Amino acid sequence: MNEKDIFEEVHEKVSSLTKSFGPFQRRRTKMIKVGNVFVGGDAPISVQTMTKNPTEDTDSLLQEIREIEQVGADIVRISVPDEKSVVSLSKVRDKVKIPIVADIHFDPRMAILVLEDGLADCVRINPGNIKVGGIEKLEKIVDLAKKTNTPIRVGVNSGSLEKPILKRYGKPNPYALCESALYNVRLIESMGYYNMKVSLKSSSPFDTILSYFLFSSLSDYPLHVGVTEAGTRISGTARSAVALGVLLWHGIGDTIRVSLAAPARDEVIVGKRILESLGLRKEEGKVIACPTCARTQIDVMKIAEELETEMIKKKIKSSVAVMGCVVNGPGESYVADVGVVGGGTSTAFYIDGVPVSKTGKNPEEILSKILEILEHKEKSKKKQATS
Repeated sequence: MNEKDIFEEVHEKVSSLTKSFGPFQRRRTKMIKVGNVFVGGDAPISVQTMTKNPTEDTDSLLQEIREIEQVGADIVRISVPDEKSVVSLSKVRDKVKIPIVADIHFDPRMAILVLEDGLADCVRINPGNIKVGGIEKLEKIVDLAKKTNTPIRVGVNSGSLEKPILKRYGKPNPYALCESALYNVRLIESMGYYNMKVSLKSSSPFDTILSYFLFSSLSDYPLHVGVTEAGTRISGTARSAVALGVLLWHGIGDTIRVSLAAPARDEVIVGKRILESLGLRKEEGKVIACPTCARTQIDVMKIAEELETEMIKKKIKSSVAVMGCVVNGPGESYVADVGVVGGGTSTAFYIDGVPVSKTGKNPEEILSKILEILEHKEKSKKKQATS
């Protein structure tokens, strides 16, 4: 068999695969509204995070929320553990545009206060601890939610399951999570309320995936998906990307949170990147960077890191390839808006795949040149849009 025959045989086999793999199909759920953000149905998948500073520290809370808004979060969740937090929430409520979810554990009175004063666009309750005040307290929460049509998030966590369910299953597992979620959804439905979204989170990506698969086969409520206590910036990103990637690829998930032991803004950025990587959100700017090797001719790591930070800060929507050598550099630069390729004695710059200029190898000089090109491109785009 000659080379041409091999090429044709392989082409025929690969072409036949296009009939086997259809486009991404999102699971259809009920649609609810959290503030001005629709969740579920055919609404875009939203990205949310949770504030990290003490809620009672009003100034820090407000600053953190504004940072979260700056990087493009759609929804923010705020812990409300006590009455001081309720007071603080009342002070920031009208100063931010982003929808607020009040996170309630143990003390149902906090949910009641938040709902009575209209301080949140959604209330998250944890079934594992919200009924400590008795079923009457839950009924009060549901009654107030009804009056204001405020959505309730039934947020089940593997670390805080109800004792009867833990006793039945021996330890947290996907079936226990699913049973807790479904039981509490049915309980709230029995009180005549259906404006809900649901989450079933574990620190195990596998358990998280299976929990959502189980629940989504039994209910069409919109799903808030994520891995709880995922870990540090590196390990947490990996665990979250695995679980969210699998779930979203199978059409499961209406709003996401990447839980990291890192600043809230990082959670938002990672969440948006996961959606962008799956083609579920329009890319807002992208840095492609080679992993570097002995052939690398420029400081790719430094340039790429600083460039990404600047692009996020300035909301630059172009794609940039930062490549250390000529092996893949010209090819990646051809498909990027802007490309940078390290060479023997200089650094080549590409715009829309065309080589345009060269500089030396100094990282600051390279970064300055990239930003100059990007800012010029952004101005040109705005000019074209208004002409």
